[in-house]
Amino acid sequence: MKLLFPLIQVVSFFLLVAYVYCKSPAYRLRKAEPLGFGQKAALFIFFTLISVGGTYMGVKVHGAIANARAIGPVLAGLIGGPFLGTAVGLLSGLHRFTFGGFTAVACGVSTTMEGLIGGLVGRYCARSGFQDRALSPLTAGITMLVAEVLQMVIILALARPFHEAWALVKVIGLPMILANSCGAALFMSILRDRRDIYDLAGNASTRRTLRIAERTLDLLAKGFSPEVAPRLATIIQEETGVGAVAITDRESVLAFTGPGSDHHRPGTPIMSESTRRAIAAGEVVFLDGVREPYHCSIQEDCPLGSVLVVPLLVGRDVIGTIKLYEKAHKRFLSINRTLGEGLANLLASQLVRAHYQEQKELLVLAELKLAHAQINPHFLFNSLAAIQAIMRRDASRARALLDHLADFFRMNLKRNSGLSTLQEELAHVNAYLEIEKARYEDQLTVVIDVDPGLLQVKLPTFTLQPLVENAIKHGIAEMLEPGTVRIHAYPDGTCVRIDVEDDGGNFAAAAPGGGGLGMSIVDRRVRTLVRGCQGLTVHCDPDRLTRVSIAVPSEAGAA
Repeated sequence: MKLLFPLIQVVSFFLLVAYVYCKSPAYRLRKAEPLGFGQKAALFIFFTLISVGGTYMGVKVHGAIANARAIGPVLAGLIGGPFLGTAVGLLSGLHRFTFGGFTAVACGVSTTMEGLIGGLVGRYCARSGFQDRALSPLTAGITMLVAEVLQMVIILALARPFHEAWALVKVIGLPMILANSCGAALFMSILRDRRDIYDLAGNASTRRTLRIAERTLDLLAKGFSPEVAPRLATIIQEETGVGAVAITDRESVLAFTGPGSDHHRPGTPIMSESTRRAIAAGEVVFLDGVREPYHCSIQEDCPLGSVLVVPLLVGRDVIGTIKLYEKAHKRFLSINRTLGEGLANLLASQLVRAHYQEQKELLVLAELKLAHAQINPHFLFNSLAAIQAIMRRDASRARALLDHLADFFRMNLKRNSGLSTLQEELAHVNAYLEIEKARYEDQLTVVIDVDPGLLQVKLPTFTLQPLVENAIKHGIAEMLEPGTVRIHAYPDGTCVRIDVEDDGGNFAAAAPGGGGLGMSIVDRRVRTLVRGCQGLTVHCDPDRLTRVSIAVPSEAGAA
């Protein structure tokens, strides 16, 4: 047992090496993340050096070397699988063989076998759905114990003369088994704990980012403005825990929260050279207060000592910055630096989304106005001509028609560009139909069949009238005999279906390719404004029937 203390010293040195390695950029072990070729190459080099170092630092006993060489291949196999473990073991075994001695062959073979055993245990854990168990200190300790026992058996089997091999095993067996098994368990504990710290930090950063995204989604839908900026700065400071947060546009400070708010005031022009540099170059500027000093451009005794300036990019344009500060004499955490850079990308994406939503709403409004511009003039001229003709023989009816015409245009002016109820749409259509029935007299019959329980269903404003107009213009007007326009609304599963039919059956001839401008606008607005709606569908039975249908959810909401 005199060998136990020297071996513990060697193992302790390797534990120090493991700790330093985990702090280095080369350490990339992550939970539930498969190892890439570069990571396996780095692990191969690291564990081979550990194993070779174990040979050099070993203690000479009876013409052999008591050592901690096996820690390298066993841990390499547990982490990287059989190929990595065997490769480390083989190279380390060949290195040991060059030292010579009556155990040279036995130690070369046993080192290779130990790497293979570690790899097989790691593969078994992975395939059994317990991949994390391969990185357990207990698993590492037990695997090393089995591997070291196997090494003693191989020495007894291959080393000659046997009595010297037996004498060697009696001396080195128990100390190597105990020291290396405990060392492997502690070594793996360091590697796994460091991995878990990275994972916990990453998860915490992700959770904070998601919380910020959730809290700012509706806020940024209003755009990037002086009204929004103070609340945005408060949310970022609360979630990141930094000393202070500032939001700027390209010219001035929009909001500031935290220490230094007495002189970093909203509305003041940007005076910081670092902020101007970030805006001009569109790049992140970081002044840690140590290697790159931070000096407040406003007040000499400012309590802030470091700053991260992240430009807000929308497309290729910088629209402002987010600035994260820490107090003087407090280190700016690297996780907050990474989080700040990610936040800028997140908020920029939300601003793009808000801009897109605004443009979509403007497009819908423009299409609605286009539909009005298309329909109102020719409808007005035709209506006035019809009223003028009726006025000669029936003045009271002409006055009534003028009232309907006024109602129709009044509803056009008062209606919003969003959603209306089916009841409001029918009132609008009825005012329109009173004029059209006067124009076509007995040529036009209108049938409205709507379940009263569906009158509060929502659909886009200005949907029905263009469809009814299309049915009259391209259906009834083309017929020699009288025709009928039917408006039918009825439940259809989880939807409400609205059909507008005419018995002219001229749709295909009148509007090849799917309808004119009015119907195309209606179709786009329905798809845009109503969730779950697939737009218009048209069925035409030539010379007999044209049916234009729209299906909206029973509980339709704005998209």
